Amino acid sequence: MLNWLQSLLGLPGAQAKAKAIPETLWQHTLQRYPFLARLAPDDQQALRALAGQFLQQKEFTGAHGLRVTDEMAVAIAAQACVPVLHLGLGWYDDFTGIVIHPGAMLAPRKTTDSAGVVHHYKEALLGEAMQGGPVTLSWQDVAASGASSTHGHNVVIHEFIHKIDMRDGSADGCPPLPSRAAHAAWHDTMQAAYDRFREQVAMAERFGGAPPWLDAYGASAPAEFFAVACEAYFVNRERFSADFAAVTALFDQFFKQK
Repeated sequence: MLNWLQSLLGLPGAQAKAKAIPETLWQHTLQRYPFLARLAPDDQQALRALAGQFLQQKEFTGAHGLRVTDEMAVAIAAQACVPVLHLGLGWYDDFTGIVIHPGAMLAPRKTTDSAGVVHHYKEALLGEAMQGGPVTLSWQDVAASGASSTHGHNVVIHEFIHKIDMRDGSADGCPPLPSRAAHAAWHDTMQAAYDRFREQVAMAERFGGAPPWLDAYGASAPAEFFAVACEAYFVNRERFSADFAAVTALFDQFFKQK
C-alpha cells in the first residue's frame, strides 16, 4: 500500500513522531501544489510537521482498487492541514478514515416533492465529509488542485472545512466560536457576503450578468459558502480578498493567519 508511511506506522510512538516526511517527497508536494510553496518558510516547516502527525492519526483507503501511494497520502495530508495550521489537529479528532476514489463518486440521494412523491437519484460528488465519520475524496480532483488554485478551487480544503464546521453539530456555515459576540460578528459578516454572492449568481444565471469568480456552488447554502470561500481564501488569497475583504479579515482572525 504505502512505502514510507507504512514504515512510519510500524514504528513505536516516540520513534514515529521523530520520522519526518522525506525531503524529496515533501519538495515534490510543494512543487505540485504551488499554493503550499507560497507559504512563509516557518509555516512550511510547521505544515510539514503537522502533516506528518496527521498521517500517523488517519487511515487511508483506496476505493475501486485504487492503490494509495505515499505521494497521494502526503498531498492530502498537507492540504488538509492548511486550515488547522494555527489551530491544531484537535479539530479533526472526530474521525480516522479517509477514502480516496479514482474520480467523482455517485452518491444515492432522495428528495420529496411538493406532492409528496419521493424521487431517487444519484449525485456526482468530488468529495464528502460525514459528521463524526470519514472524509471521501476524488483523487482526480485532488491531483488537479495545483492547477485549479488559480480559480480558487480545492476539494481537500472544502471537505475539511466541513469537518471544522461540524464540530458543534451539523454544518451551518459557522464553526465553533468562543462567545455569543463572536457568533454575532461571524453571522453578520458571512450573511452579508452570502446574500451579495447569491444575488450575483442569480444575476449571472438568470439575466446574463457577469459570472462571479468564486464557485457558484457556494450560493447553494451557508455551509457551502463557508467551504467554497475557504477554498479560495487558502489557495488564492489575493484574488479572494479583492471580492471579499471583510470575509478575509474574519477568516484571518479565526484561522490565526500571520
